[in-house]
Formats: sequence, C-alpha cells, structure tokens
Amino acid sequence: MVRTHLFARADADPGSNRDSSNSLSSLVSTLVPTLLIAVIFVALFLIFRRKFRRVYAPRTYIDSLGDERKTPAPSPGFFGWIKDFRKIDDKYILDHQSIDGYLFVRYFKLLIIISFLGCLITWPILFPINATGGAGNQQLDLLSMSNVVNVNRYYAHALVSFVFLGMVMIIIARESFYTVNIRQAYRRSPWGASRLSSKTILFTNVPKTLGENALFEMFPGVKQAWIASNCKGLQELVDDRDDTAFKLEAAEIQLSRDANVNRMKVEKGKKAYQSGEGVDKFINPKDRPTHKLKFLIGKKVDTITYGRQHLAELIPKIEVEQNKHWQGEAELVGAVFLTFDTQKSAQDAWQMMQSRKTKPNSKMSARQLGVLPQEVIWNNLRIGVPEHWVRWLLVTAFITVMIVFFAVPVAFVGAVSQINYLTGRFTWLQWINDIPPVILGVVTGLLPVVMLAILMALVPIICRILARVAGWVTLSQVELQTQSWYFAFQVVQVFLITTFAGAATTVIDSVIKNPGSALTLLSENLPKASNFYISYFILLGLSSAAGTLLNIGGFVGVVLLGRILPGKTPRKIFQKLTNLTAPMWGSEFPKWVNLGVIALSYSCIAPLVLGFATIGFSLIYVAFRYNFLYCYETNIDTKGAAYERALRQLITGVYLSEGCLIGLFAIATGNNTAAAGPLAIEVLLLVCTIALHLTLRTALKHHEARIVYMDPTPTAAHVEDGHALEKEPGTTNGAAAAVGPPRPSKIPAFLQKIINPERNSTTSLSASLDQFYHRPQELLPVEVQKKAFFNPAVTSPTPVIWIVRDDMGISDREVRDTKKAVHGLEITDEQAVFNEKNKVVWKGQEDGKAREAPVWEERIIY
Repeated sequence: MVRTHLFARADADPGSNRDSSNSLSSLVSTLVPTLLIAVIFVALFLIFRRKFRRVYAPRTYIDSLGDERKTPAPSPGFFGWIKDFRKIDDKYILDHQSIDGYLFVRYFKLLIIISFLGCLITWPILFPINATGGAGNQQLDLLSMSNVVNVNRYYAHALVSFVFLGMVMIIIARESFYTVNIRQAYRRSPWGASRLSSKTILFTNVPKTLGENALFEMFPGVKQAWIASNCKGLQELVDDRDDTAFKLEAAEIQLSRDANVNRMKVEKGKKAYQSGEGVDKFINPKDRPTHKLKFLIGKKVDTITYGRQHLAELIPKIEVEQNKHWQGEAELVGAVFLTFDTQKSAQDAWQMMQSRKTKPNSKMSARQLGVLPQEVIWNNLRIGVPEHWVRWLLVTAFITVMIVFFAVPVAFVGAVSQINYLTGRFTWLQWINDIPPVILGVVTGLLPVVMLAILMALVPIICRILARVAGWVTLSQVELQTQSWYFAFQVVQVFLITTFAGAATTVIDSVIKNPGSALTLLSENLPKASNFYISYFILLGLSSAAGTLLNIGGFVGVVLLGRILPGKTPRKIFQKLTNLTAPMWGSEFPKWVNLGVIALSYSCIAPLVLGFATIGFSLIYVAFRYNFLYCYETNIDTKGAAYERALRQLITGVYLSEGCLIGLFAIATGNNTAAAGPLAIEVLLLVCTIALHLTLRTALKHHEARIVYMDPTPTAAHVEDGHALEKEPGTTNGAAAAVGPPRPSKIPAFLQKIINPERNSTTSLSASLDQFYHRPQELLPVEVQKKAFFNPAVTSPTPVIWIVRDDMGISDREVRDTKKAVHGLEITDEQAVFNEKNKVVWKGQEDGKAREAPVWEERIIY
C-alpha cells in the first residue's frame, strides 16, 4: 500500500513558498564564497610560508625542546615542503609533540575512513532508492529519504544501516583497543617509564597529622614525598614582586626610549629637550615614568624609584616565607605527591588505592597517576573528593540549565536556515521572497553557520572555568571534563536542536492546518534538515582547513601587529617568538567529534552528507597534520585519554542514527503497517549495538588491567626506568595479586582477532615506537628533582630585569644603580638595542637563538 505524501499537497497550497527546496542554491551560495576564500587563504599560505618561518614553520628553528626535538627544515623551493610533508610518517608527531597530538591527527584519518566507507556502502544502494522514491522532491532533497513514498523501500535503509553502522562499531572497537595498547606502549617505553612524572601519584584528602615517615611506610617503593602547603599569602607576595619587577623593567626602557627620541631630534637639528652634558643630557625630568599605587585614587609615584624600594622590601620577605614552606613549617592543605623508585611501584600503589580491600588509608584519595608539575591546579589541592563531587554536581546542574537556555538562540539559528519556508506562513516575512536567490542562499546557508559558530565560541571557556570550580586538580583533568561538557553542548545545540528546529519550520503551516499530521510531516522533512549540515561541512572543511594553514591569528599577531606595534620590551619580543600555539583538547576534540556524529546520524537518511564529510575531514586532516609537524606545541598532556573519550563519544552518532530511523519507521507504521518490517530490523540493530557497546566497555577495562598490571606472557621482560628486568615465570606484581587477576573478556575469539589483532598489540606497538623512545630520559639534576612538586610560589626566583642598551649610557647607569639599590636582583641590558627608528630590537629575534636570551629558562621534561 502506498501512503499519501502530505508534504507534496502542502507545497501545492496557495501562498506556499516559491520553491519546494532551496537546497541547491544554498549549497552553491555557501560553496562559492567559501571556496573562493579558501583558495585565497591557501595561496597566501604558500606565499607567506617561505617568508615568515616564525608563523608557518617555527619548529624548524626554535629550539624549545632540544635539537633532537626540532622538525627538519623543508626542502627548498616553492612546493618543496610538500615532498617532505608526504614522506614524514604520522608517528613522527609522537617524537615532536606528544601522544595526544599524534592521536588527534589520527582521529581525522579514522573519520575519513568511516565516511568514505559509508559512501561505498550507502551510495550505490540508497541513491537509486531515494531518487526514484516518487515524492517529487527537488534538488538535493531528491537524494534523501524524504523522497521515498513506498514504505517497502525502507527495507533498503534498514539493511544498509545494519551493515554500515555495524561496521562502524567494529572500527571504533578496533581503534579503542589500539588506543589502549599504544598508550601502554608509550607509557612502558624506556623513555616514558623513566620520566619523573610517570612514577608520581597525587593524593588529596590526606590527614594533616599523617607524617612523612608514615607515607613512606604506607606504600613500598616510595622515593620522595612533597607535602603541599597553603601558599595563598606567599603567592600574593610573589605576584606583587613580579608585577613590580615588570613595571620597573618597562619604566627603565621607557626612560631610555624617551631620551633617545630627544637625542635623535637634536642630531637632526629639530627642537628637543637637552640640558648640559652627561648621561642625563636628554632626560626630561617631567617625562620620567610614573604610576598610581591604586587605580584612579592612588598616590602617584616615580615608577623606577618606587620599584627599587618596593623590591628591596619584598625580596627578603619572600625568601623568608619560601624557606618556611621549603622546610615544612607552613600550614598544610591535605595533599601530597609521592614519587616511587620505579613506574611499576607507582602502578602497584595506584592499583591498591582503587580497591577498598587493599586501600591502606580510607580517607586518602589517589587523584592522578603520572601527574605533571606544570599541570597542577594548586588552589584546588585542598578540595577533598566529597567536596569535589558536591561541586561537580552543582556545576553539572548549571551546565544543564545552560543547555536549555542556549536552546532558544540555537533554535533561532535553525529557523534562519529554513527562513524561506517561514515566509509562506507569516505574511510579515513576505518581503524575503523578493530577495535574489543567491543572496537568499547565503542567508539560509552561510549566515546560520557563522551565527552558530559565534554563538558557541564562549562555551568551552565557560566549561573550563566551571571545571576548575568543580575541583579538578590538574589541567588535563579540566580539559577532559571540558571535553565531556562541550561535546554535550555540541550534540544538543549544534546538532539536535538545529536539526529539529529546521525540520519543524518547514511544516509549521501544514501542522497548524492539520495538527494530526505533525509527526508524519516531521518524519518527511527531518531528512531535509541535512542540507544545513552539508553547508556546515563545506564551511568547516574549506574555511577551517585553509584558515588553520594560513594561521590568521598568528599572522596578524606576529607579522602585522608585530611590525605596526612591535614589542616595547625585549621580553615581550622574546615571548612572542618562543610561545607557540598550543591546542586545547577540551575544545578541539568535541567540535570535530560532533561532525563525525552528524555524518553518522545522516548516513542512511541523507547519505550525500557522507561525501562532503569525507572531503571536509580530508582537508582538515592535512591542515592539522602540517601544523602539528611545523607549528604547534602541546602544553597539556592527557596521555591519550582525550582520544579514548572521543572514540566513546563517536558512538553517540551510531545511536542517534538508529534512533532517528526507528522514529521515522515507527511514524510510517501509522499509515502503513508494512513499515513494521524495517522497524523490527532497526530495533534489532539497536539491541545489538547496546550489547556490543556494553561488552566493549567491559572488555576494554579488563584488557587495560591485564596489560598494565600483569604480563601478557609470564617470561616477558619489563622495562622500568629504561632498564630491562626479567620477571620470574608465573609471578605478578603485588597489587594485581591482591585484587585478583582480571576476568577474561566475553568477546568471541574470532571477533577479538578483528578488533585487537596481533600487529596492534602492546608488544608490536612498543617495537614501532622504539625509534622514538628507546632511550631512557637523562636523569634530572638533584636540585631540579627536589623542587619538582613544590608550589611554584615556593621555588619562584626573582625575575631577571631585561632592559635595552642605548648609546647615551643611561642603561649602564640604571643597571648599576638598580643592583646597588636592590640586593639579589639581576638586571642586564645585553642583546637588546634601539634601532634607527627607536624601536626595540633583540639580536636573537631573526636567527631564533632563544637560548642566548637573558630570560631564557630551560624547559624541564618531568
């Protein structure tokens, strides 16, 4: 039986819009300007890449991590870099970035494979089925499920979804096992196992009465303990000192600059300040730098004089307070860092803390294994686990409210994408019909995408702030929490609400006339909302890829503003050169995972999306791959946890795809019971997906426990601190024995060979990583190790004052006078001069010799 196609009748009503679809014009209107902009951006990149290495290949000459960490310079020639770019393996990013950077780039390869595989499976079957569906749709809507009238054809959609989505689950499962294995191979490599951070655990909720000796006795193998103290007062002093020092530095440079202006004017015969002879000849006393001690109402003081006096008072106070914290005489906050003699001992202690039976102290909480000092959020260390979870619940409730609140503006964006459908319902919008088709296409295609991007820009910033408020104790934990919350925002706001708002606006007039047809009309028009995401893939694929290559922000900041508004101090010039762009995993992963979710959700409803997804992901992959090789630095290390979370989040797309199809089939059964067949198939697929998902989660948990805490083979050699240790047959470590061996996986053997093949095992991946991590890290100096996990306020030295050398002798005198006035303050005018335009020039700026700068600090890899 053929069901009545209500939407076709609705389109024929008088007063309806002038065309049943503007999908093609919207596509063209989005594609043309976006493609034009992308071509311009790429052309500029090819031109600028050779001229501005600081922006487009800084890792080839900025030695921030040692010579072995630099990326080799590209081959000469206009396109020479392309040859080198193609030869470099993605695993090279492991050596130059981190496992997070490598896996982030790998994620796009995964999405490309899934999208392209989807095209091969869905297009040959579903395109003919949809195109000849008989509903009379036009333009791109012809290729979507909305064009199918005969519900018997839904069997094709159901069976194709069963095959494709089933394969997606297998791919995600395989990649999940690969991720666990490579994370363990990375962690157990000689270099990874020898790092100080890999052997350190952060504990909170530690009883303040628990002494250091008790901590050493509690866990075997403890090598060193850092008991955290309350540094609030000390931090205020340190901040005051640094602020005063930098103000003094800027004032000293301004004094020399103003005098140099007068000197240059006098030499050119122009009128300028000049008095007598000597160093102060060109210094106008009225122009000496001043500032107010309090904003607006504070007393005005001479910045140089006050700065010297205040630093002379602060530095001794800070040294006294630092010694108190250093010697353990300060107030404690209930947190401790324990470093073990080997990574194995640290893992044993971590496993002990995860089990109630073996946990040595019921109050203490192990918060993170493998913690990096630079990632610690010191103000949150006092927050115990109970308070943390209370905060988390409150903040999560707030995030939930925000999702609801954002539904209103996001729904408006979805309505704009379907504005031409609204003109037939609301007479006051009739003027929109007079807009030329090209402009209308821009309004319905490009404008909503831009509006949505702007709307979502502040969300990850808010999420990070709230994650800190929730009480997470490291930046990596904050990023992972941000990733979870921001992904929820992306799915609900960017996808679901926009989709259903767009579908609802197309049928609002018909629903008002016939409310009983609401579900039927929505089922027919939901696939048409995919046109918005075709534009979305075009915009993000072309503009994001081209924009990422061109690095507009870096070009404007370093090249344009760097020449128009050069750094006023050599320190700022140095920082601009050496501080490279660092991706934030909490905001980067969710927006691309959401695109994968969208592609999967529409894979069997409007499969044309998969083609644009394949192209878009490919372009973005190339752009990010280039930047991770030549431009980016990574500051936050989740050790691959962000990628693992992204894989779990991608399964959301499988569930949404199945849920939408079930909903569409269920609605169709109201008009024709023949749709019950496809509905049953889809329900069966959903049950299979849930079962596989639950089994996968359990299997991954057991698999990770097995390779972390037990040997895959009893006689295998362990690598600890870079040395091979033969293990006696049949033995396990203490923690594993205490909690019992992991249960075997319930996944069938044949399926295990598919999702966890031998070539992806930890042993095989360890061999592939050997070229990067076969050597243990050089032992850190004793003094560096002692300071590693103290609050930075405890170990923070007084900043070096770096001023500019001048030809009048002012800087020489200021260096002498400042050192005399402030004992222990280091000040220098080396390597920085004024050029003929009276602008500050640092001699190492052009050749990238950052190590020679007076303010250079060796980066320590903990």
